[in-house]
Amino acid sequence: MSPILVRPVREQLEHDRLIRLLQAKFKRKYDAGINPGAEQNAPVGIPPAAIFPDLVLYSLERGRRLQGVIEVETGESVNHLEALAQWTHLAKLRVPFHLYVPASMVDVARRLSEDNQIPVTEIWSYHTIGDQVRFALVHRSRELPPARAAVVKKPAPKPVKAKKPVAAKAKPKAQLKKKSKPKKK
Repeated sequence: MSPILVRPVREQLEHDRLIRLLQAKFKRKYDAGINPGAEQNAPVGIPPAAIFPDLVLYSLERGRRLQGVIEVETGESVNHLEALAQWTHLAKLRVPFHLYVPASMVDVARRLSEDNQIPVTEIWSYHTIGDQVRFALVHRSRELPPARAAVVKKPAPKPVKAKKPVAAKAKPKAQLKKKSKPKKK
């Protein structure tokens, strides 16, 4: 449960709508489980110590491996208490951690993540225009999460051996005789 015990009703409805929009957005690439409101549908971890991020992304393959977690915040929930209670635990999962915040709270979210040494893979802002929600990537971490970094490492380059000089090869006799002769008139 979030440290924000009671979110204003309007913000809670907007929060849950955003979670459902993101679920639809990631549906093709991942098996996306959601935890809107007080629901606990998609846990991460073993039940006594399980945490419930807003959106949990699993691979579509047979093993359903955890691929990432997403936390959606509203204007009221971008604060120090929320950062320490949820963001730190989500950032320790060794999968990409994406944070979605209102456009007006981007600087606050960046400062909170930097001040508390919370590695956020991506911070996205959102704003509503009428019934449409627009998302914009505002921060991408230069570092990959530890589990991904091990996979992406390239092998050390092989030492280059010095090549032996190649002697000019003599042309075969057949090629020497094939020279074109000028035509006689």
